[in-house]
Amino acid sequence: MAEAHSAVAFSFSITHEGWDVNFDREVLHLVWNSGVRSWKKRLARFKNNLKSGLYPATVHSLWATVAVVAGCHFSGLKVPYLKEIIEIMPDDSGRYQLISCAGLGLAGWLGVTYTIRYALKLLFMYKGWMYEERGPGRKISTRTKLWLLAVKVLSGPSKPMLYSFQGSLPRLPLPSVSETMRRYMRSVRPLLDDNNYNRMEKLAKEFENGIAVKLQRYLILKSWWSTNYVSDWWEEYVYLRGRSPLVVNSNFYGIDTVLMFHTSNQAARAATVIHTVLQYRRLIERQELEPIMLQGIVPLCSWQYERMFNTARVPGPETDKIVHYSDSKHIVVYHRGRYYRVLIYYKHRILLPCEIEIQMQQILDDKSEPVEGEEKVAALTGSDRTTWANLRQEHFFRGINRQSLDAIEKAAFFVVLDTIPYEFDEKDPSKLDHFGRNLLHGNGADRWFDKSMTLCIGTNGRIGFNAEHSWADAAVMSHLWEFTCSEEASYKWYAPDGHTLGTPEFKPPTPTRLQWDFKPSCLAAIDKSFMSVQSIINDVDLRIYMHTNYGKGFMKTCHLSPDAYIQMALQLAYYRNAGKFSLTYEASMTRLYREGRTETVRPCSIESSAWVKAMNDKTKTTSEKVALLQKACKQHQLAYQDAMCGKGIDRHLFCLYVVSKYLEVDSPFLKEVLSEPWRLSTSQTPHGQTSKLDLKKFPKCISAGGGFGPVADDGYGVSYIVAGEDLLFFHISSKKSCPDTDSSKFALDIEKALDDIRTLFLDYKKQSKK
Repeated sequence: MAEAHSAVAFSFSITHEGWDVNFDREVLHLVWNSGVRSWKKRLARFKNNLKSGLYPATVHSLWATVAVVAGCHFSGLKVPYLKEIIEIMPDDSGRYQLISCAGLGLAGWLGVTYTIRYALKLLFMYKGWMYEERGPGRKISTRTKLWLLAVKVLSGPSKPMLYSFQGSLPRLPLPSVSETMRRYMRSVRPLLDDNNYNRMEKLAKEFENGIAVKLQRYLILKSWWSTNYVSDWWEEYVYLRGRSPLVVNSNFYGIDTVLMFHTSNQAARAATVIHTVLQYRRLIERQELEPIMLQGIVPLCSWQYERMFNTARVPGPETDKIVHYSDSKHIVVYHRGRYYRVLIYYKHRILLPCEIEIQMQQILDDKSEPVEGEEKVAALTGSDRTTWANLRQEHFFRGINRQSLDAIEKAAFFVVLDTIPYEFDEKDPSKLDHFGRNLLHGNGADRWFDKSMTLCIGTNGRIGFNAEHSWADAAVMSHLWEFTCSEEASYKWYAPDGHTLGTPEFKPPTPTRLQWDFKPSCLAAIDKSFMSVQSIINDVDLRIYMHTNYGKGFMKTCHLSPDAYIQMALQLAYYRNAGKFSLTYEASMTRLYREGRTETVRPCSIESSAWVKAMNDKTKTTSEKVALLQKACKQHQLAYQDAMCGKGIDRHLFCLYVVSKYLEVDSPFLKEVLSEPWRLSTSQTPHGQTSKLDLKKFPKCISAGGGFGPVADDGYGVSYIVAGEDLLFFHISSKKSCPDTDSSKFALDIEKALDDIRTLFLDYKKQSKK
């Protein structure tokens, strides 16, 4: 009752003496400040949106334009169209003449501004620069030089904001069906024998000359009408309509900078990382985060950053939805089966690390026990989506459970103060494997898988994250993670004793326990979900391989793209592991276009398979093998460039399939293509996305990357990061239940393939010298 009473900010009653009014001034003061802060943020957001919408022009240039028009007019110079504007005014007094000058100046300024923005959009449609070879001795074509000059001139001297280029980014182009069919048939040639290839070729021709004509017409209309003809359907049908559990199947993870160790104090490390992430959130809110620019001049779409924070994926019976809140003043922290609401703002500012450390330590020191069911309630977010949606409606629709669920879903992000250490030891690889497994799924009930992001802190101060996938792609989370790691390395955050530096300016708000009240039927459902999640995570076979023999440095001496080099090594390793070629998925991004997400590169090509076979053929000479590898890498790089430029295969076929379902027509070709399993699913973790990362000054300040679960039951999921000149990390996942896959064995195959390629080039260089 005391808690309920203290929650009342205002009350009144009527007595025989009149009105009796009671109110809590402190609470009303907090409410008032909250409202003021909210309106300030709305005003700031409006101003930033205005600046971004007018980029590259500035408000100062508007005043200058108006001043020039007015100066010319009052000095007697004739200004076009100004006389006609003055004539429609009530009179020709000086006041109305000035208003006319301001109106004409504004109209002219807006005309020039939007002409420049449209010109930039036309320039960004040019992709010839991407296909030109780069490096020492390579010449840039005159056409690209002129294009570079035009982009630089039109972009202006002003510093762009996060969303400044959104209105200037072109739409994702829609390829023709014939182009996609040609690329598709070429990509499956090494996977099919002659009979199956001829059968598939017949299906493709029937599709291209038949129903594809009608499907493409509808897709052309969508590409004209929508901002991006792929992204909304991709988000809905690939992610939100998926009914499988998020744990392992969808969510991915990222790991700490394992070569650096800041502090073993769990509360201090958690406080610093939380504070840094909140600073990043503020940069996004204020649009002060610098947009990523390829070659320092071509912007990538920043749309995905909008939902990084204050976001949750809410389950539904048939489809989920992504719910994003405009603001959040708290985070939710999980520790030892208990949930805490922690305020992160106080007196109009973000709490300092030393203040957040006090809050984290209070949670760690709390000896209270979780209520029945609380320790495992997060397992519901790891169960299949329909089950979770029904349970959410039944047991979390109202009352205390609803309030606690709202606190979690409306939090800026979720934090886990874990009860185990996250360990790394180069001499004991199994420790890094356990590190990755814990971030991927934890114990099945200590991660809120619906939240856009969960920060995890081990008892020894090491950190990582688990992220939900529907709201954005891994590259966006990698940007945040790189920012967080570089900020922590660049400044002195910790005292010699491991605690955060600084002195609290006030006593920070005390964390409050979230309350739960579970009925017996809900407790039974929680236990059932927990057992279901356990069966999923117990089937995960994760191996994180740290390759220290060489890295990007040696690959450069071979004059090959590092990504193509690694992809060819994976092709060789997989062929030796499985004894065959399989459909291979590599994620590339299409963020050169507005609201672009990803496209698929198919690394298993005619050229790559020819080289792989040659590596296992003793009759082939070293020169022949090198020539075949160079040809395979060149083809892979071309396929990657095509994918980035909207000339991919799989997203186009996917959208054609969606249209066919809407029209209720069946296509044997599309049905077979969309059902093909990706037995080797790969992705590279990008780095170097922030200018803050100085690897020369802090060579060990690089994350070990991250990973994801296998896409196919009988396949591998491989994520890799080129972590420096002499270091690579591979995150290899598979299922223990499959007798044909073994992540540790595949790691050895990758190691052997990388060594064989290096030996091949060393032998080739020796022969070239002779």
